[in-house]
This record gives sequence, structure tokens and C-alpha cells, in this order.
Amino acid sequence: MSKSHREMHLIERVGWLRAAVLGANDGIVSTASLIVGVAAASQGRGEILVAGVAGLVAGAMSMAAGEYVSVSSQSDTERADIAREKGELDTQPDFELAELAGIYAARGVEPKLAEEVARQLMARDALGAHARDELGISEMSTARPVQAAFTSALTFAAGAALPLALAVFTPLPALVPAVSGASVAFLALLGGVGARAGGAPIWKAVTRVTFWGAMAMALTAGVGALFGVAA
Repeated sequence: MSKSHREMHLIERVGWLRAAVLGANDGIVSTASLIVGVAAASQGRGEILVAGVAGLVAGAMSMAAGEYVSVSSQSDTERADIAREKGELDTQPDFELAELAGIYAARGVEPKLAEEVARQLMARDALGAHARDELGISEMSTARPVQAAFTSALTFAAGAALPLALAVFTPLPALVPAVSGASVAFLALLGGVGARAGGAPIWKAVTRVTFWGAMAMALTAGVGALFGVAA
């Protein structure tokens, strides 16, 4: 008696995982960089907090709008391609059958079997078969604008809240190194969690996010210090 076997493929998470990692990463990097830059310019805690809160709100809204617009564009393209494919199936069914069989044959299926497979799949769901195997559009990878926008905004705000909380409680003389160091640690944790959730190499992801995050904060601190001295 065979046991049931269900495979869990991590590609199912790609839609929300990409938006979540991008949002949290941007939230930490942009808000920490803003706080560090303003603090390096020798501003008071009030100015630092105003800049941090403004960065959190503006960034979360920007992420939501940007994700919604970009993913909606992808969704529009997918719908247009599917509509075009539906029209071709209605007007050129024999050509579409041969096209689908050719795709399977190119993947290594014997030509006669490829034609039979294409014929059976098209008899059951012609549009679904062409969307999946010709256009590369599947249920797992299809664009979801609202989900991407909500996930990005929420995770951006969560990421931004971490350096902002440090800016509230850390003494001003230690603010720049404390926010910078803690933010790099947050980024390392985020990279590790994102890699683990996606089944990717952890250390590679950690190195990537911490390097670019540290570079962004260092450059912003340099600009802040330059303008602070100039003032």
C-alpha cells in the first residue's frame, strides 16, 4: 500500500516573499540611512524623529503604490496575452494544437506522443494548457497587485520601525553607531529569514543585504556630516 505523497515547492511563496523581503529591506535601509544622515548633521532628536517618521509613512505609501502599479502592469500584460491566446484558439485551433505539441516535442517528448498529450490537454482546458506551457503563466506565478502592495507597505513599516525605535531611546552621542550597527544586524536577520523561507543559501543572502545596507548608511552619514559641517 503506497503512502500519499505531497510535495511542497517553495516557488509557491515567490509572490508574497519577494514583496515582503523587498519591503522590509527598504524599510530598514532607507529609514536607518535617513536617521543616520540627519543625526550626522548634528540635528536634535526632534528633527531626527520627524525625519524618521516621515520616511516611514512616505516610504510605506510609496512602496504600496509602486508595487501596485508595477504588478498591475504585469497583470494587464498577462490578461492581454491570455485574451490574445483565446482568440487564436477560437480561430486557429489546429495551429494552436501543433504549436503546443511542438513545445512538448522540444522538451523531449516523442512527436506522436507530444501531439496526443497536447490534444488531451486541449480537450480538457485548452486555454489553461497554452497559458501554462506557451506563455509561462500559472496560478502560482500570476500577478496579484493588491497582495503585493499590502505586503510591501506592511513590511516596509515593520522594517522602518526598528531603527526608528532605536532613535527614540538611544542617547544622541551614540545614535549613529547604535542605529547603524543594529540596522546591519536587522538586515542580516532579514536576509537569513528570507533565504530560509525561499530555500536559498543563507550566507549569500546575508552578505548581500548587509553589504548594500551598510554602504547606503555610510554614504548617507557622509552626506549628513558634510552638510552639517558646512552649516
